[in-house]
Amino acid sequence: MTPPLIAVLNGPNLNMLGTREPEKYGHATLDDVEALCAETAEELGLAIDFRQTNGEGELVTWVQECRGRAAGIVINPAGYTTTSIALLDALLAVGLPVIEVHITNIHRREEFRHHSYVSKAATGVIAGLGVQGYALALQAMAGLVGAGDPDDEE
Repeated sequence: MTPPLIAVLNGPNLNMLGTREPEKYGHATLDDVEALCAETAEELGLAIDFRQTNGEGELVTWVQECRGRAAGIVINPAGYTTTSIALLDALLAVGLPVIEVHITNIHRREEFRHHSYVSKAATGVIAGLGVQGYALALQAMAGLVGAGDPDDEE
């Protein structure tokens, strides 16, 4: 049985993890996050497609490509959280479970970060638990897509 594919999509500036404001985001790099996701996915019986872009249009395209290809989306929209109606529309259009992840607690930060367009399409939101939030999101997604469910095995 082919494991369910989960797209793990990352928005702008996350390529700077480990060096960008480590007092807020920690010292883990995006490569560290990808390794954490790969290890967690393997334990859960999931496959992942891990990507990062600084471009809004590219992120929207990746979301659209998930339709008919992926079982769910874990997304850290980063700066597009508060600005991108296009990303919201794409997430709604694909009709997949979505878990929104933020490394910091966006609700304890600047006022403009408190509103998320992406949350309107998200099944769940994980914020403020550092990069471990990605592993938690994959655990939640495994439950949503029935990964590792013995009833699915033939």
